[in-house]
Amino acid sequence: MDVIGFIEKKRDGGAHAPGELEAFVRAFALGKVPEYQAAAWLMAVYFNGLSDEELKEFTLALARSGDTMSFGDELCIVDKHSTGGVGDKITLLLVPLAAACGLSVAKLSGPGLGFTGGTVDKLESIPGFNTHLSSRDFLNQVKRIGCAISGHSEDLAPAEGKFYSLRDVTGTVPSMPLICSSIVSKKIAGGADAFVFDVKCGSGAFMRDHESAEALANGLVSLSKSLGKKAAALITDMDQPLGEWVGNAVEVLEAVRVLQGEGPEDVREVAVALAGAMVSLGKGISFDDGCILARRKIDDGSALEKMKELVEAQGGRGDVCENPDSVLKIAPESFVLNAVSGGRVERIEARSIGEGVKRLGGGRMELGESIDLAVGVKLLVKMGCCVKAGTPLLEVRYTNGEKLENSLPYFEKAFSVEDTNCDSSRNGEEGKRSFVLGKVE
Repeated sequence: MDVIGFIEKKRDGGAHAPGELEAFVRAFALGKVPEYQAAAWLMAVYFNGLSDEELKEFTLALARSGDTMSFGDELCIVDKHSTGGVGDKITLLLVPLAAACGLSVAKLSGPGLGFTGGTVDKLESIPGFNTHLSSRDFLNQVKRIGCAISGHSEDLAPAEGKFYSLRDVTGTVPSMPLICSSIVSKKIAGGADAFVFDVKCGSGAFMRDHESAEALANGLVSLSKSLGKKAAALITDMDQPLGEWVGNAVEVLEAVRVLQGEGPEDVREVAVALAGAMVSLGKGISFDDGCILARRKIDDGSALEKMKELVEAQGGRGDVCENPDSVLKIAPESFVLNAVSGGRVERIEARSIGEGVKRLGGGRMELGESIDLAVGVKLLVKMGCCVKAGTPLLEVRYTNGEKLENSLPYFEKAFSVEDTNCDSSRNGEEGKRSFVLGKVE
């Protein structure tokens, strides 16, 4: 193909002819288009966008650039994708919760790069848990017990991975069509029939404000539906870390506790809402009825039993669902960060908390780096709480004193305490607000 002419067409605001994008993606995946030319086209898209038809063709070309998974016609596979955030352990409990509601959930997850580890890293803190199932074992497990969680195969949508790497170093990550095509192409390659998107919004999210989060949610849902998939999106709060714990093993601990009927209300609310949306798509019932079913499955213990079944099916210790404190290895050393002055906690910067945990060893400074699954932090206050000088704000669990010292500046700057009249009787009211900020169908 005439690659230079292809680039110039988009540079000048033109539209690609049918078949051109597919040919371009195929050539790039095979190494016949050099990275500098692909990067030039990405920048042209950044400035001039893609039409609806171009976006559909590009997304399908990415999805079909490698292997694709198929579960046959007998199963309706419902998947969930999160745009990521600090303390986002939702997948850990959502997959068994949705399966307990009668859905088939095939979840492909990856390791984390920034902040804390990804879902795969967190699951590796469960002794024996196999996070890299073969395609055959993955398919069979979903058919047998209704759910599976495994690491991404490099053979699924490989062109998307190549384009993503280029976007990361060319300043084109914020492009809406490129974001949407990246996410949806991987979901299609993974064989799902329905998608629920958890679009995070706030200081600790990629989308900092509600307007941009809503635009992304609408884009993801619209693209998915145009490709024949059922889809819905929830916009959820990430102005502060989700839940109490941030780390790897500690987030598994919190996920289990929520399914045990304990744990923070914000984690439960977001998980129930996402499960409700998944049930609504998979079973054709209302969102509200889906949420009612999800709450029931937590309250009657069915979701916890399904999590135990999932863990054991993948070689892990099922008793983590009964005694997580004794099964999970959590860093023994503890440091408590106290408030310097009294007042109201006006801000807990999620990104700073995440950066601090990363420097503790709980996340990767660079791709491929090993992480310390045992470290993490526990938030002892939430936004809106009243504190006095000396009030504990954060508990740090660490294994390396030098890394603790490197992390403390990030934890310290995460908290903003305003010296205002503070009514301690109102503590906890902030936690009663909704953490689901919007819904797109």
